[in-house]
This record gives sequence, structure tokens and C-alpha cells, in this order.
Amino acid sequence: MTGIIAYGAYVPRTRLQRAAVHAANSWFAPGLKGLAKGERAIANWDEDAITMAVEAGRDCLNNVDRTQLASVMLASTSLPFVDRQNAGVVKEALNLPDAIATLDVTGSQRAGTSSLLSALQAVAGGSGPILHLAAEKRQALPASEAEMVQGDAASALLVGSENPIARLVGHHGVATDFVDHFRASGQAFDYGWETRWIRDEGIGKILGGAIRDALIKFGLDGSAIDRLIVPITTRGVAEGLARAAGIAPAAIVDALAATVGESGAAHATLMLAHALESAKPGERILVTSFGQGADILLFEVTEAIAGAKPLSGVSGWLARRREESNYLKYLSLRGLLALDRGMRAEQDHKVALTALYRNRKAVLGLVGGRCSKTGTVQFPKTDISVNPNDHAIRTQEDYPLAELPARILTYTADSLTYSPDPPSCYGSIEFEGGGRMMAEFADIEPDAIEVGAALRMMFRIKAVDEKRDFKRYFWKAAPAG
Repeated sequence: MTGIIAYGAYVPRTRLQRAAVHAANSWFAPGLKGLAKGERAIANWDEDAITMAVEAGRDCLNNVDRTQLASVMLASTSLPFVDRQNAGVVKEALNLPDAIATLDVTGSQRAGTSSLLSALQAVAGGSGPILHLAAEKRQALPASEAEMVQGDAASALLVGSENPIARLVGHHGVATDFVDHFRASGQAFDYGWETRWIRDEGIGKILGGAIRDALIKFGLDGSAIDRLIVPITTRGVAEGLARAAGIAPAAIVDALAATVGESGAAHATLMLAHALESAKPGERILVTSFGQGADILLFEVTEAIAGAKPLSGVSGWLARRREESNYLKYLSLRGLLALDRGMRAEQDHKVALTALYRNRKAVLGLVGGRCSKTGTVQFPKTDISVNPNDHAIRTQEDYPLAELPARILTYTADSLTYSPDPPSCYGSIEFEGGGRMMAEFADIEPDAIEVGAALRMMFRIKAVDEKRDFKRYFWKAAPAG
């Protein structure tokens, strides 16, 4: 029996208030007033599709034996690298074994659901468990409708055949080159067509027709669907599709429009992860997606759902939030507004790729060392133990630190060092069970930092080599709550 055996998600902490976006742009685009409700999740300057996918994967793999995974798939239309496997970076950050397959899937808003179906089919064909990830951090032009409705987020689904919490009942797909929007190679922003035409000719006919054909294929009436996932935040669209298919309005799953925004290729699976948090055994969940065609997947929830909970889940990440009403700050952190950064920002962040490869376990996986003789934990791992009473030689064993709780020992809020989001906050931290390191702090308010505060490690962008357009990744410490 093939299906989903675990799930997780990630939603960035910062929530841009849509009213602030409208207030800043009302002189130019007064028509945005109708969209100026709620908030959208925005990734910080040090987050992208890779870092968010890592966090979603960690949320999903809580209490999962990672050595059993056979593959990692990452779906996104906003991957940071064109010719460097993004899923490979995720694999390193999650400390997965080298004997594993990795795959990037892109090019369509259906990338998330199409790759999920591929993962399900691979498992049905005999593959081991597959970690399916989807993440988006898309750019939108200031004062555009996309800027108001889009959001940044990531989802994670572990696909397997052993004791699934939601089994795949059936699937249906349609491919047609209906271009509602596009983004050419090398371009930063989407170009979209007229909303009403997309709604009526595209979503209504293509996706609506696919839903009706899928129900016929499955031998079901619309009344048999308990939850309908339509990853489109346009008002009234999901209701119209449900009505046309005979699906009860109460079955429509919250599209998270007011709290997250539409997260592109990740949105259908993000909504699925959210729905699974409250799903009951026996419920049928119909997942749909639209983009140059349509994907329809039907799942049935099993009794195993009671024992499957992510570390935080969508609900947990939604509760971890900080309001942002400074629109200019959002533009700057998004790279859409050039500020005078001063001479301290004039650094060459060229990465020695040889050193990155040699130290990839420490840099990407946050793997330290533990002395097999004394039990002393340290970061980084070295040939000689840091134990002051026994400098044992070559006794260090790999010791992953990323999942361990930590606390602040010392801290500094530095307004002199350049940071895209000043002040630069960093300090000494100590892991539970031992081991200390100097770490940058992320998602933290300078006034709220105090010695002893609980921390969790998060995978982030350390710096950007702007001359060569290369991102350096490392781990930062963030508030545990």
C-alpha cells in the first residue's frame, strides 16, 4: 500500500502586512485596496527555496530513521542554482547518506504535485522511502497583484509503502499549454495574463474538467470527497470548482490566503500537510493543482494518522510569527531596493570550493565531534580533543548537532558590522549534552536576547558572493519558541 507516511512544513516567521503594502503603493495602484487584508509570509534575506526545504524536511523527519531514505526530490520554480543540484545541498544539510538519489523538479506550478506523483509511482515500483520537498521564494514586482497574494513556504511529505497515514487511491492528469503566466530564463519576475480569462478558460475549464473526469475515473460522486484542496487563493474559485463537481462547500480546505499567501509549486502540498493535521481515518482528500494542465490525486486517510505528528507542522509555524509593517525594509531585504551599504559591506565573499567540499559535513550538516574516550563534544571536529584534562588524539567520532537544543552563553548586537538586517547579532552558544560554538542569530529581536535563552539551529544563507552569484550556507541559532 503506497502513500504518505509522514509530513511536515515550514513557514517563515516574518509576516508582511498587506495593508502596509497598499498604503505605500496606493498613490500608484489604488486598485490593490481590495487585496489589502491579512498578511503574507516572507522569507528573510538569508532564506531561499533550499533553506526552507531543509526546515520542512527536518519537520517531517522528526523520529524518522534517515538512513532508510532512497531519494530526495525538491520541487520549485525559484531554485537558487541553475547548474548545481539544489536537492543535493538539502541532502547534505539533512545529513542523509551518500548512497541516495537526488532530483530537482521545476518549470511549472504543478512541479510539486507532478513530482509527488512520480515519488508515489516509484515507491509502488519497489523504491525505498522518498522525501518529497517543495519550496518557493518568488520575486514579485512592487505594486503588483502578485506582491499582494504570493507567499513563501515549504512542504515535506515522506512517501513510502510501510504503514502510510494516507494511501493513494488514484490519480489523473491533463497536460495542455495554457499560458496563464510565464517567466523566461534569466528573468526575475513573472509576466501574467488577464485574471478573468485565466479563471474562466483555464481554471474553470481545464482544472474543473480534470476534477470531473477524475471522479468518473475513480467511480465516485463529488459527495464522497471529504476534503478538497485547490491551491488557488483567488476568491470564489475553489467554491466554483466544488459546486461544478458536486463537492460540498464544507469540504474546501483553507487555502491559507490570509496567513501565508499562495506559495506556488509548494502550495498544494503545503495545504495537504495542513489538512493532515486534523484529518480523520477514512476521509478522502482530493488534491488538485493547475499549471499548463492539471494534476488530481486522491488519498484516503488511514488509522495510522493518529500516530503521525510533525515537529511543528503548518499550525506550529503559523503560530511562530512576527508582524512586519515596514514596506521599505521588505523591499531592501528582497533585493528590490538598493541602499547605500557603506564601505564595511565591500567584501569579496569568494568561496573556496575545495574547502567547502572538504568540510561539507561540518559546514552544511553541522556535524561536530565527540571524543570516544572522554565523551567530550566539540565543534568543529579536530584530530585532537579539546578536553583540557585529556587531549586525546584521533578519537573524534562524527556527532551531528543540528537537532540538539542550545542556549545562549554570551551575545553581541553589533551595529558596526554590516548586515542586511542590522544589527548583526551573534554570540557563544552551548548545546545540550556539551559542545560550544560561535553562531549568528536569526529571527531574533535584539532587545529580547538574554543569556540562557533557548535556541534551535536553522539552516540559512551565511553570505552571498555577489561577484559570482554564489550563496554560502551555514547554520544559525534562532529562538526555540
